[in-house]
Amino acid sequence: MVATIRYEDIVKVPKALLHDHLDGGLRPATIVELAAEVGHELPTTDPEALGRWFVEAADSGSLERYLETFAHTVAVMQTAPALRRVARECALDLAADGVVYAEVRFAPEQHLEQDLSLDEVVEAVLAGFAEGTAQAVEAGLSIRVGTLLTAMRHAARSQEIAELAVRHRDAGVVGFDIAGAEAGFPPTRHLDAFEYLQRENAHFTIHAGEAFGLPSIWQAIQWCGADRLGHGVRIVDDITPGGVPVLGRLAAYVRDKRIPLELCPSSNVQTGAVASIADHPIGLLRDLRFRVTVNTDNRLMSGTSMSREMSLLVETFGYGWRELQWFTINAMKSAFIPFDERLRIIDEVIKPAYAKLLA
Repeated sequence: MVATIRYEDIVKVPKALLHDHLDGGLRPATIVELAAEVGHELPTTDPEALGRWFVEAADSGSLERYLETFAHTVAVMQTAPALRRVARECALDLAADGVVYAEVRFAPEQHLEQDLSLDEVVEAVLAGFAEGTAQAVEAGLSIRVGTLLTAMRHAARSQEIAELAVRHRDAGVVGFDIAGAEAGFPPTRHLDAFEYLQRENAHFTIHAGEAFGLPSIWQAIQWCGADRLGHGVRIVDDITPGGVPVLGRLAAYVRDKRIPLELCPSSNVQTGAVASIADHPIGLLRDLRFRVTVNTDNRLMSGTSMSREMSLLVETFGYGWRELQWFTINAMKSAFIPFDERLRIIDEVIKPAYAKLLA
């Protein structure tokens, strides 16, 4: 029965996360400590109050204003020790929430103010993830973290970041992404980078269909060749509701090709992509059997976790363990790590845990 699913039980089950930003998931206490070291002024130095400030500031209904909150997190992530610490804590926090596989993304170009090179930035983050993963194992937890390198869509360094991702792909970087304000910055501006990644047999996702609509999704897929859609929530604009919903050609293509949607319910409400969790098209998209995945986006700004996102869906849509397993396996199937690794986590970690709950 759905009523028996408690938040504490959701925390314990294995979860897979594909869309999580490193600079959107810092611990408030860490921000306070790092800000003091570098002399960065914060809205408040009380960690609990600072955590509330981030959520309230992000609750604007505007993607552009939502993105402004990152000025404070990025400011304290400009040295190798700081990057290493933030990545280590990220891995530990996700593992404590029952996440067994996570792809965490960040934009190396945003961490160069203290003269680090792009490679040094990536190496510091990868080292932090390795440390956090090892500490999680020591604590009896298990997590595998893959890193996505993000290029900012309003800048002009996407080719450079794509090459950086390929250069570090055997050390823990599993893919590439572009992010930032969508309106006025279409993914086709970065076509050279995407064509390079395809030639290099590299994986990439593209933020599309969040603040901007169907054209950004169409470009991301048909012009740029995205393996996944970051958010992609506006694909619902190509579906005519009714007793039997009618899919437009783009929506049908996305579903037919099993292109994963990296949906982030709480974040989508904050940025104004949807009015509320109850209005979120994740319910419709699941019913229509799109390749739906559930994600956090920015845990700090949304005051959330994977367990909280799933708990919200249980409360809102009445989902049970079967649906939560479906979302989790969808995410694991869509991960940017080798097939045999994905299969091992599905067969040896996810399915056995859910089988006990479904028995």
